[in-house]
Amino acid sequence: MIEQNILKIALIQTALIWENPLENRQLFSEKIREIPSDTDMIILPEMFTTGFTMNPERVNAKEGEITVKWMKETAREKNMALVGSISFKKKNNFTNRLFFIYPDGTSKSYDKKHTFTFAGEDKVYDSGTKRLLISYKGFRICPLICYDLRFPVWSRYKGDYDVLLFVANWPEPRIEAWDTLLKARAIENMSYCIGVNRLGEDNNTHRYPGHSALYDPLGNQMVFSKKDEVLYASLSLKHLKDLRARFKFLEDRDHFSLKQ
Repeated sequence: MIEQNILKIALIQTALIWENPLENRQLFSEKIREIPSDTDMIILPEMFTTGFTMNPERVNAKEGEITVKWMKETAREKNMALVGSISFKKKNNFTNRLFFIYPDGTSKSYDKKHTFTFAGEDKVYDSGTKRLLISYKGFRICPLICYDLRFPVWSRYKGDYDVLLFVANWPEPRIEAWDTLLKARAIENMSYCIGVNRLGEDNNTHRYPGHSALYDPLGNQMVFSKKDEVLYASLSLKHLKDLRARFKFLEDRDHFSLKQ
């Protein structure tokens, strides 16, 4: 089996329509339609169908399943992986759930571990307990959500991934922290680090300035934007492995376990 060395990604940075899954799906459908056919993976922001709402009950409980169905159909139609998080209704509560949809329509999911207490997310959404590791096109991917970025132990490299991926609704007043922590997570883990944020203003008057970006394993910024656009980049597995073998920083890391 020949190992894939290149992963071509598309990051969709745009404003979201407040608590309106139908219009947001239509918005992303239009943008995804224009993405080149040689792209391997498309990444959408956190809660891309509603914005960062703390009132998920205002949205039809079936919308989560409808969106997952749309994601699967879109992934199959484009023959690309599709990633993003949504407000998802479980039996008795909601979770901020990220879905990774493979090109064949199969899926895996991750529930946000660190719910944002400052906004009351912990009172509305159940917290996840397990990381998700994805194997795709020869790359090992660890997808996380927004506030998870502030917690380096949860993001820590354990010999198990090549790409850290964060989807977010990260507001303007703390955007410098977003920029700094994305770069730090790349450097400390010698990993590609992707961050996809939204634009615009939500119904709580919180403003989101974008700053979606990709950093290489040494912390060099590969793409960055403040505009409504799709960002494109290519990740090289060979380059990553060469850097890790050359510098060997990860071999000197401290070893410890995280108790749940």
